[in-house]
Amino acid sequence: QVHLVESGGGLVQAGGSLRLSCAASGSIFSINGMGWYRQAPGKQRELVAAISSDGSTNYADSVKGRFTISRDRAKNTVYLQMNSLQPEDTAVYYCNLNARDGYFRLPIDYWGHGTQVTVSS
Repeated sequence: QVHLVESGGGLVQAGGSLRLSCAASGSIFSINGMGWYRQAPGKQRELVAAISSDGSTNYADSVKGRFTISRDRAKNTVYLQMNSLQPEDTAVYYCNLNARDGYFRLPIDYWGHGTQVTVSS
């Protein structure tokens, strides 16, 4: 059993900042990567940022230069620093973990419950 606990969402004015955190716990043997996705009302869930086991990162074009993803390996925690937030960043943000729970096991995607980010204009 793997658990993801997200925190850090909230309401912020345009131009403001928020920092999201996601801590993973449970039966984790190895982590391939962690990331953040978001889903706005009426839209599909989309990748925001991801960080792989070697530390390489990937960002959606819409957040490049404004958002930064980082990871604390010792704590199995991933962070998303969001600066210069805009109303179009309003969405539910979901933490994603791609990991194996055993040596001979295939990697599985795990999801957090989501945290609401609302940016007012």
